[in-house]
Amino acid sequence: MYRNMLSIAAILAGNAIGLLLAALLLDGFSIAPLSFIFVVAIFSLIQVVAGPLINKLSEKNLPALQGGVALVVIFVGLLVTEMLTSGLVIGGVTNLLLATLLVWIGALIAGIVLPIYVFKELRENKAK
Repeated sequence: MYRNMLSIAAILAGNAIGLLLAALLLDGFSIAPLSFIFVVAIFSLIQVVAGPLINKLSEKNLPALQGGVALVVIFVGLLVTEMLTSGLVIGGVTNLLLATLLVWIGALIAGIVLPIYVFKELRENKAK
């Protein structure tokens, strides 16, 4: 249970870092300060739901998409989050594509660094 909570916290932190990176580097991409936590939570929830669904669809219909499932999930997550919340403004197709890459890179780096320095329990072997 504790390990699951840490995993959820790490995912939320990684997505928050990725979204902040996109908001800082892209003109027109913005997240309202008061709704930042809500935007991160909705975005993360969409990823958790859409990830397995997109992965399953790509296995059956588009096997070549397997390598890019994470990028597709982030792309879909950004689109749906913008539609569902008023706190996220993407600002066009170019920003959507660049934000997809920035959020992926930010979340990837956070997913590597956070377990090493912050969530050390996630590094440990489950067999203990």
